Amino acid sequence: MNYLLSTLFFIFGGILGSFINVIAVRYNTGIGIDGRSRCFSCGKTLHFLELIPFFSFIFLRGKCSKCKSKISLQDFIMEVGMAFLTLFLFLKFSLSLQTFYFIFIFSLLLIILAYDLKHKIIPDGVVFLFIFFSFLYIFVDLKEIIFHTPNLVSFLSGFIIALPFFFLWLVSNGKWMGLGDGKLSLGIGFLLGISKGFSALALAFWIGAVISLLVICISKILNSNKLSLEGKKLTMKSEVPFAPFIILGFLIVFFTGLNLF
Repeated sequence: MNYLLSTLFFIFGGILGSFINVIAVRYNTGIGIDGRSRCFSCGKTLHFLELIPFFSFIFLRGKCSKCKSKISLQDFIMEVGMAFLTLFLFLKFSLSLQTFYFIFIFSLLLIILAYDLKHKIIPDGVVFLFIFFSFLYIFVDLKEIIFHTPNLVSFLSGFIIALPFFFLWLVSNGKWMGLGDGKLSLGIGFLLGISKGFSALALAFWIGAVISLLVICISKILNSNKLSLEGKKLTMKSEVPFAPFIILGFLIVFFTGLNLF
């Protein structure tokens, strides 16, 4: 039964990943999420067999069946990523309210991640939704399904985690750090608490620094624009989206329980 449920959750995660990728791509574009999916190059309406998570991308070899233009690798990554996250949540919490709550939370985080990578800004509508449901988390015991009054530390955890980001944004007038990163860390703090929240941020800074330096070094060695942001070579002054690193740090701490403090 566990194998069957695990498989079903994995498939469900892939379908959900495809849906949230549509939201991430169409958000703030004026295109609703209820319209039929189309090829961005030739406008061909995609039929059912071209929308099957995982398999359609593989069988089509990452290209449109009509015009042969490349399909964004983001589609495949979002489907696979959400599929594994959903599976891991099921393995962690079994068939419970916690599992479905965090599936929703992770869906919001993946939308933020994809949107920030593309536009270098965190969408307010999604991050405020994330903050709201993260804040509710400190008032509800999802395991026992009961409401309770959080202690002062839990209540302030989000604000304390977000404080350094708001300080950096304030003193630099938004040049060092975007305000959206502070909003995102607010929800992270409510979900993880103070010590684990700062652990996630520490990981985010370390991973972000290492990856950025590696990409810059490799780009210089190859002397090409292949490793770039929007066709521009990465340099020490390049604007690099930080939300993906915050989310990655959060996921590591969430699933491993790592606490650096």
